Amino acid sequence: MTLRIYNTLSRGLVDFSPIDPGHVRMYVCGITVYDLCHIGHARSAVAFDVVQRWLRASGYRVTFVRNITDIEDKIIRRALENGETIRQLTDRMIAEMYRDFDALGVQRPDHDPRATDYVPQMLDIVGKLKDKGLAYQATNGDVNYAVRKFAGYGKLSGKSLDELRAGERVEVAGGKHDPLDFVLWKHARTEEPAEVKWDSPWGPGRPGWHIECSAMSSELLGEHFDIHGGGADLQFPHHENEIAQSEGAHQCSFVNYWMHNGVVRVDDEKVAKSLGNFFTIRDVLKEYAPEVVRFFILRAHYRSPLNYSDAHLVDARHALSRLYTALRNVEPAPGFALDWSQPAAARFKMAMDDDFNTAEAIAVLFDLANEVNRDQSPQAAAQLKALGGVLGLLEQAPQAFLQGGIDGAEDDAAAIEARIAARIEAKKVKNFAEADRIRTELLAEGVALEDTPQGTIWRRA
Repeated sequence: MTLRIYNTLSRGLVDFSPIDPGHVRMYVCGITVYDLCHIGHARSAVAFDVVQRWLRASGYRVTFVRNITDIEDKIIRRALENGETIRQLTDRMIAEMYRDFDALGVQRPDHDPRATDYVPQMLDIVGKLKDKGLAYQATNGDVNYAVRKFAGYGKLSGKSLDELRAGERVEVAGGKHDPLDFVLWKHARTEEPAEVKWDSPWGPGRPGWHIECSAMSSELLGEHFDIHGGGADLQFPHHENEIAQSEGAHQCSFVNYWMHNGVVRVDDEKVAKSLGNFFTIRDVLKEYAPEVVRFFILRAHYRSPLNYSDAHLVDARHALSRLYTALRNVEPAPGFALDWSQPAAARFKMAMDDDFNTAEAIAVLFDLANEVNRDQSPQAAAQLKALGGVLGLLEQAPQAFLQGGIDGAEDDAAAIEARIAARIEAKKVKNFAEADRIRTELLAEGVALEDTPQGTIWRRA
């Protein structure tokens, strides 16, 4: 089966064919680094991590770029509030971002450009747009994009200019010709620190948010590349504006395939700080193992809304434990190599080639786990581990996962082992009431015991 991708631009599944045979060039919008990453960032990072993993597993060479926005209004405000420089804040938040992403098994991109390193490229694009009559300098000094002069505006969102204008609440201000016009270059504000001011032909200032991605993507991947991804909330206006800027400046098609991951909801409500349902990755990882969070994200198709709740994460922990239990009970055959013509692997491949359908691919993993448990097959166990590894799952030692989970797990495990030893001693002296009490107490704390001929094994329930 040929890889098929849902292309937001064409609003349907289409066969994937890279511009350069065998080489995929892919750009994903990254984080604005003014605070710790939240669960929505985790969803996007994991989703596109799997996309690039599957492309590589399919034999493609991949150049994967995920940018870092290190200059933006929120960053400036937060640095001023904290009494630190922009660079101090962004360096610290980038380190925290990678701490979270590394924990979730998100592989580092080939390039992670910082916007502030690409200001000359941004100025070049703004200059080209101005020369072509697609940009103008407003009375307040900003350089704006003249949206109505770009014939293709609205093709990604699927709305006409009049429809977009009808939903626009922003009044014409600062010399804008139209409320839909957006800023390419912001004239320097006196209250802003000097480190966010660059010289330009239009006076000192700093780039607008949208121009950053156009500059970084074209510099690292070329003016026309294969895949551009990001969250559904970026489809409009950010990605729509990227198209207008890039195609207006370079006079060629910008991106062939646009991919957008679905939003995250908390207990079926939209994530919002005002609702008090805003979770950082750091907070989530205090309660749940990183691989459980990754598994929870991948159980849903990347385009579907993802409903975050404790109940769903607990269920994900139980489900992932089932897979690890199968691998604990049967040692995978050594020297195993994936054969995509084998029935289970072929089903897994068919699922992933169907717009990266991780939900169906994970169903194959559970079928394999059932086979392992039923037939005690080392080959099936090896295939389960190998296919899980394609998704960045099942890469721990089974017993380490089943007995671990969160920070402090080693001390916790030692305490559990001591109580299991006490239970064994109780059984030796036929104090079965005490042995049952220990088992029941551990189960109430989320620890399940299993008595086997080799001894007592425990796992987190």
